[in-house]
Amino acid sequence: MIKKIQYGMVGGGEGAFIGEVHRIAARMDNHFELVAGAFSSDSERSIRFGTILGLSEDRCYENYNKMVSKEIVREETIEAVVIVTPNHLHLHIAELFLKAGIHVICDKPLSAKLEQAYSFANFARQTKKIFAVTYNYSGYPLVRHAREIISQGEIGEIRTIQIEYAQDWLSEKLEESGHKQAVWRTDPMQAGNGGCLSDIGTHAFHLSCFVSGLKPKAILADLKHFVEGRNVYDNAHILLRFSGGAKGMLWVSQVAPGNENGLRLRIYGSKAGLEWSQENPNYLKLSTLGESPQILGRGSANLSSAAAKMTRIPSGHPEGYIEGFANIYKEIAQAVYASRKGKSFPKGVLFPDLEDGVAGMEFIDAALKSNQNNNQWVLFEGK
Repeated sequence: MIKKIQYGMVGGGEGAFIGEVHRIAARMDNHFELVAGAFSSDSERSIRFGTILGLSEDRCYENYNKMVSKEIVREETIEAVVIVTPNHLHLHIAELFLKAGIHVICDKPLSAKLEQAYSFANFARQTKKIFAVTYNYSGYPLVRHAREIISQGEIGEIRTIQIEYAQDWLSEKLEESGHKQAVWRTDPMQAGNGGCLSDIGTHAFHLSCFVSGLKPKAILADLKHFVEGRNVYDNAHILLRFSGGAKGMLWVSQVAPGNENGLRLRIYGSKAGLEWSQENPNYLKLSTLGESPQILGRGSANLSSAAAKMTRIPSGHPEGYIEGFANIYKEIAQAVYASRKGKSFPKGVLFPDLEDGVAGMEFIDAALKSNQNNNQWVLFEGK
């Protein structure tokens, strides 16, 4: 039997939506077991929430510093930590746990500032520990299928990439109501200056690069905060020039009434085009030039092995957000098992990592610079 990966969590306490998502995703395939945590900056709330989750009282910690110091002296310490705090805390916490020899699974974006990300990345690479960033939309079966057929040349030379991520939940100044998620996401000290780019824009950026296999060479951004008095951007229009000559357009908004979680990707090549929507994720539209469009369904026999690997149940039974998130955790688990034996990751194991996290921060930085320079083109310095 393979021993489960015992992990701890920092953040994700009472009222934190994403913490529960991580916990569900981590346990779905029975690879992970939550055994420790520092769930809140309020010590009493942190300990109380840990006991509600059923953890041993001596592993419900007042803060993440105590969690590290007490876990590393245990006979059986945690093997990984999940970080689901506001953005500005990610890297300090991650550094503490990496120094303790513990793998890190970090929510996106990597940090609040690019300079912090560069400095941290130089350190993290030397630790040889697993560092994953949960750009979870890359875990959907039909996203994997789209990536696979593009890499095989089935849509030809990529010409255009259209990506959008539209929401409406910040159409009014929700942060003034004390709404926990709105308060920190609109605070540049906690979330960074990117606003909607940090919160959802990096998801869209990562997805476009992940599926297409391309990286941008230059970015032109027009950023705006439409809600009066807001301190971060809530809408972005971005043009991208990709390697190989492809062009891209990215629209990100959290002030678009009628949109709940409208992540949509369209890629058009010289032979065919692909369309996928996160709100209807079990279908991928493939339009081959001169032929009738095809609607490919998740679980279909004619999909790639890359898609089949991410599929859990037969076609016709919807899979979505939680399952896609769990697929990322399943891949991370395979990497952890290999790490235990000092081996390379198994062939085909694929999850967003430190380099993806750094690229997301470079994207935010380039967009901010372009906007500040009167919407001029800015070279993308992604490595």
